[in-house]
Amino acid sequence: MSPQAVSPRIWRIAAPLLVGAAFLGLWQGATWLFAIRPYILPPPSAVAASLWTDGPSLLLSLLVTLRVTLAALFAAAMLGGALALLFSLSRIVELSLFPYAVILQVTPVVSIAPLIIIWVRDPFAALLVCAWIVAFFPIVSNTTLGLNSADRNLLALFRLYGASPGQTLWHLRVPTALPYFLAGLRISGGLALIGAVVAEFVAGTGGSETGLAFRILEAGYLLKTARLFAALFLLSVTGIVIYFVLDLLSRLILRHWHESAVAGEEE
Repeated sequence: MSPQAVSPRIWRIAAPLLVGAAFLGLWQGATWLFAIRPYILPPPSAVAASLWTDGPSLLLSLLVTLRVTLAALFAAAMLGGALALLFSLSRIVELSLFPYAVILQVTPVVSIAPLIIIWVRDPFAALLVCAWIVAFFPIVSNTTLGLNSADRNLLALFRLYGASPGQTLWHLRVPTALPYFLAGLRISGGLALIGAVVAEFVAGTGGSETGLAFRILEAGYLLKTARLFAALFLLSVTGIVIYFVLDLLSRLILRHWHESAVAGEEE
């Protein structure tokens, strides 16, 4: 492997780490220089200490939030993909139902979450529905676009050789839509986490299974700002991990045949 190929890869990792280290250093220095009270802005050292002491309880709460997130993402992928396939088979169905998918997307979930929590008695199911609403639209929208983006010349060729609608769908439209579906899945991964956290904020209750959002609220009420930052850090890391796992999945699926993944591997 040539140095020219290695250097960009090293900088891709090193540059963000250097920027992050500089930011943490400035943050630590600013809290000491200006004598900022810890309950207003704790130094990174206090946040790290909170991660060490409160880490086990925060991780247990994170698992609760992560369970809602992954379940909502799975439901969004299944239902969104199935609905997009239905749209590709019937233009009337797409024209009839797609506006309602748009309505779900543009309606702030925080405004309808109280109703969902009232109507759905099971707490986990209520949180799941809220997170699913947020994660659903990118998948159905991207997949529908992909299914409708099949090459017109190839569609004509399939018709010329007498392919059935099912064969055209499976052998042409679905492979064309797969990169779009995976792109929507990467977007929905972060949105499902956001939806789960927002739903937990609205629910605002503790118990034997308490999500990380409640721990953030609890830390805010008690002015334990270091713990609040520690919980936010865990949420951020979780969102980054979800994105990179889905990005890796996308590259593994597309790397042998799609230009986007091939170009990424050649850089």
